[in-house]
Amino acid sequence: MTGSTDSRGSWGSKIGFILAASGSAVGLGAIWKFPYIAGANGGGVFLLVYLACVFSVGVVMMLSEMMIGRRARKSATSAYRALGGGKWHYAGWIAVLCVFLILGFYSVVGGWTIAYIIEAIRGDVLMTDGAALEAAFSGFIGDPIAALSFTAIFLFITASIVIAGVQSGIERICKILMPTLFVLMLFLVYRSLTLPGAIDGLMYLLTPDWSKLSVRMVLDALGLAVFSLSVGAGLMIAYGSYLNRETRIVNAGLWIGFLAMLASVLAGLIILPAVFAFGVDPGAGPGLTFITMPALFAQMAGGQFLAVLFFCLLLFAAITSSISILEPAVAFLIDEYNMPRKKATLIVAVSNYLILGVPAALSFGVYAGDLSIFGKTPFDMMDFLASNILMPIGGMLAAVFVGWKIWPQIREVLLKECPAWCVVGFRFIAGVLSPLLIGAVAYFLIFG
Repeated sequence: MTGSTDSRGSWGSKIGFILAASGSAVGLGAIWKFPYIAGANGGGVFLLVYLACVFSVGVVMMLSEMMIGRRARKSATSAYRALGGGKWHYAGWIAVLCVFLILGFYSVVGGWTIAYIIEAIRGDVLMTDGAALEAAFSGFIGDPIAALSFTAIFLFITASIVIAGVQSGIERICKILMPTLFVLMLFLVYRSLTLPGAIDGLMYLLTPDWSKLSVRMVLDALGLAVFSLSVGAGLMIAYGSYLNRETRIVNAGLWIGFLAMLASVLAGLIILPAVFAFGVDPGAGPGLTFITMPALFAQMAGGQFLAVLFFCLLLFAAITSSISILEPAVAFLIDEYNMPRKKATLIVAVSNYLILGVPAALSFGVYAGDLSIFGKTPFDMMDFLASNILMPIGGMLAAVFVGWKIWPQIREVLLKECPAWCVVGFRFIAGVLSPLLIGAVAYFLIFG
């Protein structure tokens, strides 16, 4: 079945689509993951490899999914069925399952950002004692009431935006949040670069150390590029389905890739110079955001104000991504079951919270050590299944689908916007290189 036009919606402008799709890419993956992964992989050389991955496999795969959606004017499951027939609709089911899993644990992390804004306003996170900060963070995520409450608040904000529709909800909020996010980032970059000793962090990020180049580092960069551009989860198929036929899709895709890259670089320029200025290990890991950065803010002039801005930045990035994660599942119910948008959104949000959000939020407290699947907490298992298995499978299927199954239709679109040599390169990357590289990343992620 097909949902009504009002339920599905469409983008009001090209810039609105670019900002919304960029919001999907400019999430916690760019601001939270990029700095510590770059820090652990040599800085400058990782940045170069990451940029190469973004503007080759990343952008090609993102464009592929956008073109699937626009061609069919449907979300993933319906689009694969309409364009490919046979059993291709199962690729869409994989995408829907993937975003449902991601939403389950992503809402938990999004809730942390809300809590830390409150803690920064109160000044409670501004301490220089790393052990005390780690204990405070562990105590917060282990508190079942706090964990469940902030997860619910974050999911409520996300659902409220999606219920409002494509133009009135997603597009409108992204037109506000995305420019605000970049202004905050630029201000924090300026403050970080003016710290004594920050030049060492700047040089670390911008100067390649080729001795750090390795196969594992390349796979790390490719995995981050594919993850940050939302490839393999059907997000861009859903967003592409709201595009009109006149939009120059290749140009839009390049802008999205550029903004995603810019956000990652700016995040690195916020965190790494500050890390070097205060003598912290740049490869400190995921705790760099919620443990290390508060300690650094505590040592800066105006640190409390900067801490509030930083966690607002994280929240804005998390929201622009979470609405893009929720939307494909909502679009699935609209397209497949002709369901009104409000009802579809409430069903997905409430069921996700009860089935996945609750166990994910309790993974660091009530369920810590007591409920594990193959040695992983519910939070870690959702992350593992979505990021390491379903997204790579979804990415490979989308690549094969575009590069082989519907290539004549894709080629027709590309020839209107690109020279012939670009079209040839696009097919090689989509049909040959991407499946091989994404498969290598999946193998590395699963088997180490």
